[in-house]
Amino acid sequence: MRKVTYSMGMSLDGFIKGPDGTFDWGVPGEETFAVSFDELRDVGVHLMGRHLYETMLFWEGREEDAALDDTEREWARQWNPLPKVVFSRTLTEVQGAARLSQGGVAEEIERLRAEPGDGDIAVGGAALAAEVAAAGLIDEYLVRVFPVLVGGGTPFFARDDRRVDLELLDQRTLDGRIAYLRYGVVR
Repeated sequence: MRKVTYSMGMSLDGFIKGPDGTFDWGVPGEETFAVSFDELRDVGVHLMGRHLYETMLFWEGREEDAALDDTEREWARQWNPLPKVVFSRTLTEVQGAARLSQGGVAEEIERLRAEPGDGDIAVGGAALAAEVAAAGLIDEYLVRVFPVLVGGGTPFFARDDRRVDLELLDQRTLDGRIAYLRYGVVR
């Protein structure tokens, strides 16, 4: 069965965006990009909410953009063809390899797990991940912890008063300052 993963960067105090809505502190270095490439190679489809989808549109069509460095262009080459499913109540169309979901996220994951295909089902965006976590569907959390305290904003983890036991599967230091943690959900 295809594994469901939730992967994002967060501040040390647990937020993916600060109170002002920015995440300028989360700029990846070379090693952090390398880990992201490794994660992306394992993904068969990426589920995301509208906010993350709109943020990631930055990469659309930028595979040969001279304004980007080699690593960024390679990211665009790998990210753009990846199948994506966008969950939105307001969007009526999406671009590139994305499609709008016709149902709920739990039903979409069930459908994706039932069809043939390789690769993980990645979930991006805190609100969508909270919904997937509440349904008990996340198998692994892949976290990049940036050394900054932002004091509030959008939390990485849902605050739903539900206990989830985790097992540490991997830990590394990236770019000399970022903690990379991979946890599996204990079932």
